Amino acid sequence: MQKAKASVAVVDDHVLLRNGLATLIRSLDRYSVLFEAANGKDLIRQLKPRYLPDIVLLDINMPEMDGYETALWLKRNHPDIRVLALSMYDNENAIIRMMKNGAKGYILKDIDPLEFRMALDSLIRKGFYYSEMVTGKLIHAVNNLDEPGQTIQKLVTLNEREIDFLKLACSELTYKEIADRMYVSPRTIDGYRDTLFEKLSIKTRVGLVLYAIKNGIVSV
Repeated sequence: MQKAKASVAVVDDHVLLRNGLATLIRSLDRYSVLFEAANGKDLIRQLKPRYLPDIVLLDINMPEMDGYETALWLKRNHPDIRVLALSMYDNENAIIRMMKNGAKGYILKDIDPLEFRMALDSLIRKGFYYSEMVTGKLIHAVNNLDEPGQTIQKLVTLNEREIDFLKLACSELTYKEIADRMYVSPRTIDGYRDTLFEKLSIKTRVGLVLYAIKNGIVSV
């Protein structure tokens, strides 16, 4: 009797890359593509309780609902789905934030097809996949957690509202427009800004933008 294939949902806003990944997955005898989605909201819309994917291959930087938010939503609502993060970023902050939000593996977009297959196999067999790159980054991060001013320690202490504010601060919106977008008062926005200035040892909005880009919170 033939073993049932493991199903994968591919979530990426770049159509060519998404289609390429789907084609690669379909070429693997043990896997099938359940569906493709352009972002987190599209993924949630397509999820069917009776036909949940075994694996969600999840891009980090997407419009409307990014990989960080989507991974956290899946962790809270469908913890049995194994999330494999897909990113251009190999920095420690992005890796740790995705792992903290429930991702069971983390791979880069320039991954070799053989390693990609290995990542899928590991997720199905063991429930996680940590490449040498990820393991090395995590070891480095842990070894440096006690250093003064260490950015990873600061990043993981940011709450969701602060991160939402940080993303909007990287746009052309004024602080008042950010307040309207977040449905809070301008005074509350001033509080978010001042808290981030203190937590991140930053003094300007430009500094916030540079921090967000460096740590994979927004892309340019």
